[in-house]
Amino acid sequence: MKTVVTELIWDEGLEVLQGMGEVVYDPELWKSDNLLGAVSDADAVVVRNQTQVNKDLLAAANKLKVVGRLGVGLDNIDVGACKEQGVDVVFARNANAISVVEYVFASMLSFARQLGKATDDVKKGGWNRKQFTLQELFGKTLGLIGVGEIGSRLAARAKTFGMEVIGFDPFLPPYEVAITEFGVKLSSLEYVISNSDFISMHVPLNEKTRNLINKKTLKMMKPTTCIINTARGGIINEDDLYEALKNKQIAGAALDVLAKEPPTGSPLMKLDNIILSPHIAGLTEEAQVRTSVLVAREVAKVMSGETSLCCVR
Repeated sequence: MKTVVTELIWDEGLEVLQGMGEVVYDPELWKSDNLLGAVSDADAVVVRNQTQVNKDLLAAANKLKVVGRLGVGLDNIDVGACKEQGVDVVFARNANAISVVEYVFASMLSFARQLGKATDDVKKGGWNRKQFTLQELFGKTLGLIGVGEIGSRLAARAKTFGMEVIGFDPFLPPYEVAITEFGVKLSSLEYVISNSDFISMHVPLNEKTRNLINKKTLKMMKPTTCIINTARGGIINEDDLYEALKNKQIAGAALDVLAKEPPTGSPLMKLDNIILSPHIAGLTEEAQVRTSVLVAREVAKVMSGETSLCCVR
């Protein structure tokens, strides 16, 4: 069995793959002219979000049995073409959920208390206690756009902070744990956007969600609202967001994902009421070990003829 790993994987996952047979590992292979040649005799290909698993790659990899995705987003994988060719796709189901949840809380607390700005001010000789008398998370409303695994974990933790949690998710069954156990109140998209102090995005990028947050929906938000996107760039129209932030129409935004990564030349980088990070919400050391080991094990299952519970259906 031959596995080709085209992007970064942690050593723990690599060891699992090496236990199955030959492994070709090059974290830069995804952008190499040798990519198609390298996968031509591969039984498995393991990727992150840069490698385009499209019809060209699948045509070149005519022995391929499984694609392992070191993450949860599938927008770089043509799942339909994989199914047509009989190639399974497995992903890191829930492996980085805790890390993403903690990133969202870090963002909310950053907006609520602004300790970084307070530190900078003190170092410059300031002692502006009034300026940095800000707000609590207690009693605030967290709005979830998408109430899946990450949204549910967010809701559980938000409750311990004394927050109210409302959500929009047309695909959520009525007795899902987020509703019955964690008290998420489902409502319309418009209600969630209009009534939340913090809005956290947890939907995939597709034609229905592209530019979901735009000039119209931004106008519905309270001027104190902060929006957090750890899902996918493109869900928020960044031109409209820039105008809303520049004009203080909303209070702030934390973007871990952007339409163009890195956001070279983006006007968002000039604003002081935004947090920008390089797609790291799920990139804690613990999450990367879990992701690498989980995907490697699930790839091994498929290669051995077993059923993977992390297979895209």
